[in-house]
Amino acid sequence: MKRYIFTFLGAFLAIIQLSAQQIKWNSSYQEYFDVYKDVAIEQMLKYGIPASITLAQGVLESGAGKSELARKANNHFGIKCHGWTGRKSYHDDDERNECFRAYDNAYESYLDHSVFLSSSRRYSSLFKLKHTDYKGWAKGLKACGYATLPTYAERLIDIIQLYKLHRYDTEHKFDKYQLEQMRQNGPIRRVFQFNKNYYVVARKGDTFRKIGEDMDISYRKLAKFNERDKNDQLEEGEMVWLQKKRRKAPKDYKGRLHYVREGESMYSISQKYGIRLKRLYKMNDLPPYYVIQVGDKLKLR
Repeated sequence: MKRYIFTFLGAFLAIIQLSAQQIKWNSSYQEYFDVYKDVAIEQMLKYGIPASITLAQGVLESGAGKSELARKANNHFGIKCHGWTGRKSYHDDDERNECFRAYDNAYESYLDHSVFLSSSRRYSSLFKLKHTDYKGWAKGLKACGYATLPTYAERLIDIIQLYKLHRYDTEHKFDKYQLEQMRQNGPIRRVFQFNKNYYVVARKGDTFRKIGEDMDISYRKLAKFNERDKNDQLEEGEMVWLQKKRRKAPKDYKGRLHYVREGESMYSISQKYGIRLKRLYKMNDLPPYYVIQVGDKLKLR
């Protein structure tokens, strides 16, 4: 009898441990959501599939975009070739060398995922649910046979709750610039938004040419937007603006001052707030040759 009790306890503890592992926060997952949230919202508004479900499925099926299928075929949802006339990719799954759909970029994968679900009779019952009912969708996907993993629904729900993805299910707008970049190139780099502008963060060894190629922007224009020489080597962590910088900081910076810190320059401050360097000098009544000192106070608009 004791042996059965210990066996049961061991199994119970293993389940608890597995559950804890499933919902452990992962920075790769968060980065994935930051990149793909806009396309998930767009697809929700078009097709009615919860953005939270799309994101949770995408991150789980693609290993946060790092699986071989995602990297080689841009397939983020593990959709197989059934009835597919486009490009194909072969990978081992339930069986060896199975046929999977292949796409030119991740945006096409997200679009096909929406079409695949919305056009199939197998999943028609899901579209009777509200797009805010992510639990119903998660359980419904498992019941309809989307995945063979026994805990598939629970995994989706855990991911959605841990990363608060359900907040996207009530969104009514998305970043069109992000989507356009994804349609053209795929999300090679994460794009940030600030001061009615967009920027990326330079990686080690980056140049304007490298970033320009990734973002499909002339590297000469990119250097000009950032008030630099087109051949400059960039430092890791630098902000690189993708459009011409603004004349001043956002409206909520009205009346606020920037206190100069060790290592800062007028240029680095202009980059931080997305302000043109000449405008930063002018609004602070400073000559262009002035060297700022630690503790100096600068107006931002």
